Amino acid sequence: MFMGEFQHSIDDKGRIIIPAKFRELLGNSFVATRGLDQCLFIYPMDEWGILEQKLKSLPLMKSDARAFTRFFFSGATECDWDKQGRVNLPSNLRQYAKLDKECVVIGVSNRVEIWSKDVWEQYFQQSEGAFNDIAEKLVDFNFDL
Repeated sequence: MFMGEFQHSIDDKGRIIIPAKFRELLGNSFVATRGLDQCLFIYPMDEWGILEQKLKSLPLMKSDARAFTRFFFSGATECDWDKQGRVNLPSNLRQYAKLDKECVVIGVSNRVEIWSKDVWEQYFQQSEGAFNDIAEKLVDFNFDL
């Protein structure tokens, strides 16, 4: 399981070091794609396979389902590590997530997310204030802490 928050930087070539404990869980190759809320999602290959099957089950006749799968899969790329434990993120993904120099890498259960530091701080401030309200709404999904 991925968890935690880490501050990192991206070098001039678009490479980022992922925390060692995340690298172990991601394995030798993994998938990076556009995520929600203007971040990148990083999945181990086995999790990507599960997600792919779920997305394949969406109804092709629904335009929202087609739009989501196109957006999600067109940004996806298989990645691996260089000898220094860095991953080279493609420029289209860096542009989407507004990744420049400083970024935040977070673990979110079955995936890793990479955020621009500025975008993460803004998102976190907005979400922090609404955390209790969001938690109350999760009861509608039969979720309780």
